Amino acid sequence: MFAPSAKLLRLTALVVVPLATLAGLFPDVAGLCAGAIVLLAILTLFDALRGHGALAGLAVTLPPVARLTRGRPGELAVQLHNRTNRDRELRLGLALPPELESPEEVRAVHLPIASVAATLTWPVTAQQRGRFGIANVHVGTPSPFGLWEIRRAIPAACEVRSYPDLRPEQKTVAAIFLSRGNIGSHAQRLVGKGREFEKLREYLPGDPAEDIHWRATAKRQQPVTKVFQLERTQEVYLVIDASRLSARPAARLVSSPATDAKNPPETVLDRCVSAALLLAAVAERQGDLFGVIAFDDRVKRFVRARTGRGHFAVCRDALHHLQSRPVSPDFEVLCATLRIRLRRRALVVFLTALDDSVLAESFVRGADLIARQHLVQVIQPRPPGAEPAFSPTRPVQTGDDLYAALGGHLRWQRLRELEQVLRRHGVRFAVSDHDAMAGLLIRQYLDIKARQLI
Repeated sequence: MFAPSAKLLRLTALVVVPLATLAGLFPDVAGLCAGAIVLLAILTLFDALRGHGALAGLAVTLPPVARLTRGRPGELAVQLHNRTNRDRELRLGLALPPELESPEEVRAVHLPIASVAATLTWPVTAQQRGRFGIANVHVGTPSPFGLWEIRRAIPAACEVRSYPDLRPEQKTVAAIFLSRGNIGSHAQRLVGKGREFEKLREYLPGDPAEDIHWRATAKRQQPVTKVFQLERTQEVYLVIDASRLSARPAARLVSSPATDAKNPPETVLDRCVSAALLLAAVAERQGDLFGVIAFDDRVKRFVRARTGRGHFAVCRDALHHLQSRPVSPDFEVLCATLRIRLRRRALVVFLTALDDSVLAESFVRGADLIARQHLVQVIQPRPPGAEPAFSPTRPVQTGDDLYAALGGHLRWQRLRELEQVLRRHGVRFAVSDHDAMAGLLIRQYLDIKARQLI
């Protein structure tokens, strides 16, 4: 592709326009003016023909996969390959999608003769969580006389993965990431005797009757007691709801006019993904096996519980591009799938919204399939305005404030009634503010682990 340069436009304005005007005013010199214009046109055409292969032998490559963090400045490595022994002046531009921003639209690059390959970094900031593609890199170079700019789009095929920024949530649970003690910021006493069988030993006075191994007792003709130890590796599954209610906006962790105008608002799903990844990091630190499950009207992601830094990266890649869909969740199909695929007793944490009465009834029916085998925990993001009437956080000054407070109190009361119903079905339930979800999730996990409820 050829585009006229600024030099050609200036030359046209300074030469062609005056000559054409002069030819119209003085017919005697019209032929001379026309000849000069034709000569300029021939020169321009000759320059275009000479610059036809100006970009031959040039290759531009981007990494196949680039990883960024939402809202934090990052860089892309752009490699230039100069396969000809030619000095080059280039102008580069990346075809970025709307979700990726860069302070540089075009960059001028000089490739000397001796440089066969060069690498430069391009600043990029991802404004949303997800997976995006960069299809082309646009390259331009001036023609030999500088009258044209030869442009070309080089395929790049670069996939940019934007991960959630966990720093705001980490600040709320900073004590958990300290390296002192075994759990949290200080060592905590584990409650109970353990659930994992370790060995057999002779009966000692005071041993409970339920710990006697009757088959070994009958074989040895003397009482034998079973000894248990604390379970070191337990399975933890994060089940994330990506249906219609997860698209509701969430309150910002750090709010300011500059931040609100620059970054798009987070959704409930974004906050759930961040909280799930933080809990996965804590579970990996505690030595537990962790996995993630995402669903809407069907199971979309299923990563079986394992441990290790590599497995955390697998979970992060499975969740970073998860998006909400305008469908209702199917809890019964989900719980039936969990009943079949989860053989070992595990902690199953649901991050979902049950403030819809129809969805709550469907969840209760589905939870009956897994609550007897697994420990089920539900974290409900607080619906807008769902809090007790006349609470300190909601002052009532007008009649509209009063009606809004009463409506929020009714929503809060329905959630309390739902908590009692789920408790009768063996399901733990808690309502969390958007900015405190990660902290509540981790605290309850550590409490469950300390009490050996799994």
